[in-house]
Amino acid sequence: MSRFANEFNVQYVEEPIWTDEAHSRLEIRDVAKGIRVLVPRLGDDAKARPEQAQRELLDLHLGPDADKDIILWYYTPMSLTFSQHLRARLVIYDCMDELSAFRDAPLQLVELERRLMKRADILFTGGHSLYEAKRLLHDNAYAFPSSVDIAHFAKAREPLPDPADQAGIPSPRLGFYGVLDERLDIDLIDKLAALRPDWHLVLVGPVVKIDPASLPTRPNIHYLGAKTYDALPHYLAGWDVALMPFALNASTRFISPTKTPEYLAGGRAVVSTPITDVVRSYGASPIVRIARTARGFAEAIQQALQETGDRPSLLREADVVLDGMSWDRTWWQMRRLMEKSLSRSQTRYDVPGTKRRTDYDYLIVGAGFGGSVLAERLARGLDKRVLVIDRRPHIGGNAYDFHNEDGLLVHKYGPHIFHTNSEKVFRYLSDFTRWRPYEHRVLAQVDGMLVPMPINLTTLGMLYGREFTSDDAVQFLAARAERLDHIKTSEDIVVSTVGRELYEKFFRGYTRKQWGLDPSELNKSVAARIPTRTSLDDRYFTDSIQCMPLHGYTRMFENMLSHPNITVATGTGFNDIGTSINYDHLIYCGPIDEFFDYRYGRLPYRSLEFRHVTLGQQRFQPVGVVNFPGEDVPYTRITEYKHLTGQQHRKTSITYEIPCAEGDPYYPVPRPENFERFHKYLRLGDATPRVTFVGRLATYRYYNMDQVVAQALTVYARIAELDAKQQLPYKSIVEAA
Repeated sequence: MSRFANEFNVQYVEEPIWTDEAHSRLEIRDVAKGIRVLVPRLGDDAKARPEQAQRELLDLHLGPDADKDIILWYYTPMSLTFSQHLRARLVIYDCMDELSAFRDAPLQLVELERRLMKRADILFTGGHSLYEAKRLLHDNAYAFPSSVDIAHFAKAREPLPDPADQAGIPSPRLGFYGVLDERLDIDLIDKLAALRPDWHLVLVGPVVKIDPASLPTRPNIHYLGAKTYDALPHYLAGWDVALMPFALNASTRFISPTKTPEYLAGGRAVVSTPITDVVRSYGASPIVRIARTARGFAEAIQQALQETGDRPSLLREADVVLDGMSWDRTWWQMRRLMEKSLSRSQTRYDVPGTKRRTDYDYLIVGAGFGGSVLAERLARGLDKRVLVIDRRPHIGGNAYDFHNEDGLLVHKYGPHIFHTNSEKVFRYLSDFTRWRPYEHRVLAQVDGMLVPMPINLTTLGMLYGREFTSDDAVQFLAARAERLDHIKTSEDIVVSTVGRELYEKFFRGYTRKQWGLDPSELNKSVAARIPTRTSLDDRYFTDSIQCMPLHGYTRMFENMLSHPNITVATGTGFNDIGTSINYDHLIYCGPIDEFFDYRYGRLPYRSLEFRHVTLGQQRFQPVGVVNFPGEDVPYTRITEYKHLTGQQHRKTSITYEIPCAEGDPYYPVPRPENFERFHKYLRLGDATPRVTFVGRLATYRYYNMDQVVAQALTVYARIAELDAKQQLPYKSIVEAA
């Protein structure tokens, strides 16, 4: 806040305090350089008109400055009642909570927020869930999850004097600090204390809006009351594990608790109920455990207590999570957005000839790799104003991942493994994520065994009961390979390489399930993706770069799309836009046949059904993916995500992948007649002005993730070249890939 104060001279109005005095007055506190706190003390004269009294006090304080342009920063819409008459260069609504969901919320709060949304130039939200709930209400909204004063709370990593009211409490101590109100799961606390009477629960904070008599009383529950900010590290230093036992109700639906990073900065493992933003932001961390029930809390706490002895490891994990979460960084990002909004507000949108707020340089349909990369490049590289829409309720396309209710990171649309030989693509994505090394390995269930896939020396040795050298394998496969004059189909390419026996064991059944067609009916390109090796290399991919986004794909996409020039609207299809949005150019990443209303018929795709299952065990299978080539089961593979993510958790999540004919389009069916139909659509695209088609669905090709990124970067380079010549791209740039 000091950085903000030095640059903008903050005057912060606190909630009014009623006094027994006859006349109202304004108490002024200079709390730091550039920060002045105004506290209205309302007397008897304000009982009939409290808002008018506050307005008069504020006007009296501002004096002549009330007629000048100022910056208004609102934390609550209720402040409009005494400040809406003020002129402002910039109006900011810093929406930290869904206040209307809190107990005893004022009835006029919703209407006041609607008016504030209409007036505000910029909207900040205190977390991603709140952002998702508010972003469609304002066209200049940005999520700012909780940051942390790391240096302040890191004091708890070292021994500190135990506060007197905590010193006599036995260990282990499980602590919580914060307001004790309707957001606290009182029943959970009571059951946990009953379940483990040898553990002591320490709750620090004032009791607000609930009857103190409703709080559970047990010998091992200790209420220590409200404490100062400076005292919190001293209490935190005396805890073994930090708790966030929030109830799951309307008042916690959108919260993003600041105490999560504060606990981690203090070097304490955390156990929380599955608050959406906690699971989303911290669920992948091995030191933030998620549990719903008292028994689940007890199990998670027991695990955390067992690991507290390895302090160096715990602190390293905490520092990984806290990277980039300082208030200074948050203020720097907010300041950039404010400066951008200020520069725009100098040219009012109601002046003839200027763009309205609903105008964009680019509309991008699809928030997957193609759309997100182009949005980021156009916004950051060319200062274009971009609207990104996606009819799914999330960004990230098929690479979207999320934390389920148990805190396990899951890929919603099946496993996505990042691998590439392109340094350019890797360097670009590295601006938005850190990485963890990961080399993908796949086993296939064949002849009652789990054998490496692709076929290698180990696979042959297990199937045929003897050791193979590279030369042996070459001769062995050559002897079984069938000589064919013409190789056209997937069956041809496999039997001509490894022979019919291995074709039947590994390829035929899997392909028939995956594509709904026999390999003899499919283009050879389908099977050409899967090599056969005469070595011991059991990696599924051999690319020079193989890794996974450290915090998941969704976090990477969020970072990519976090730019003041980018507006994102999920749950919004292209047809939903209609004429409500003006844009100069369209980048379309959806199905090209749908764009042209299926003029030449639908392009065939294979779809997938994903059955996600959480198991009460730490491991299910020895590798991330196990293939099932046999037609005796409907699924083609089972994925266990903890191998991919590196997540430590007492449970594990797996996904059964079942191919099907109907559903979301995933795999273009590679047959000549389908490509012929696509090229008809491509010719339509070439003749359509101011539209560029990018990505898998728009180009009817099966691209890996890095290939889509490379295509998008190539398209951007072409656009940038035309922009430098003040020419807009006017047609598809598919061939640029």
